[in-house]
Amino acid sequence: MKYTLLCAVLTLVLSVVTASHVRSVETVRGTLRTPYATIYFEGSLDAVAEKIASLYPIIEADLTGRLNLHLGYHPRILILNDRHLFQKMVGSSFFVAIAVPQKRLIVIDYSRMTGHPFTLRTTLKHELCHLLLHDYVAHGTLPRWLDEGIAQWSSDGMAEIIMKRNRFILRRAALTGRYIPLEHLENYFPAEENALLLAYEESKSIVEYIIEHHGMKALMNILEHLRNGDTVTDAVLTSLSIPLSELETDWQDDLRRKTSWLSFVSRYLYEILFFMAAMLSIWGFAKLLKKRRDYEKSDTDDDDLFFA
Repeated sequence: MKYTLLCAVLTLVLSVVTASHVRSVETVRGTLRTPYATIYFEGSLDAVAEKIASLYPIIEADLTGRLNLHLGYHPRILILNDRHLFQKMVGSSFFVAIAVPQKRLIVIDYSRMTGHPFTLRTTLKHELCHLLLHDYVAHGTLPRWLDEGIAQWSSDGMAEIIMKRNRFILRRAALTGRYIPLEHLENYFPAEENALLLAYEESKSIVEYIIEHHGMKALMNILEHLRNGDTVTDAVLTSLSIPLSELETDWQDDLRRKTSWLSFVSRYLYEILFFMAAMLSIWGFAKLLKKRRDYEKSDTDDDDLFFA
């Protein structure tokens, strides 16, 4: 139902935007056509559209170099400056962009990026990677965790929820053993904020683990088998020669070895020291009040004795 609503809103927005351009392939109000993509934008975002137009071929070439994948179509990119409208589209306040492979479309909420000068480039790269992956693996067998993990790896850790990142949430899961099983992240990510953040961090981490311990070629082999219609279980087994469950266990063990309570404490050392200092201040203030009350009580007792 959420996807149906998204498509309906996108169709409405695109029809309105498309109606605003008229006759040529040059830049007109609301539309910029390039040899690589068609960019739709609000009239006030002309410069942003031009920036994306200049960035797009560079980003696409970099992704092609990393993944050796080529996008088989020219995508559409919709830039919005209306946070409310974007949130209505995606049904969440956590995201700053979204890729819709079925529509060959990327939607970017530019209102969330004005304070982050490098976010536009990396966000576009992340979303374009989603389109590339879904164009390559067209059978619907690409698991969500692998899709998100590769997109984050290819865009230097960037995710659609960059404004709400909490990278240490994965180490906390490693310390407590409270991971989200990969089988629960095949089709959907959780809606609750902390669980959503953890899902993103797990996805990035396990893709990095596969590349580090099995190599980039093994990762691409997994994608190739998925492209041929294999399940992710079969694709991992054939490509890595281990079951998916064993890969998951090995990754968690590796993460646990790299994580310790000492690193957890050191990561929050400033906050811990600040908290301890605050507690000492409160304790000292309470002690001072008690001493003052005792002094005042002693004075009262002396006065009573004098007047008795």
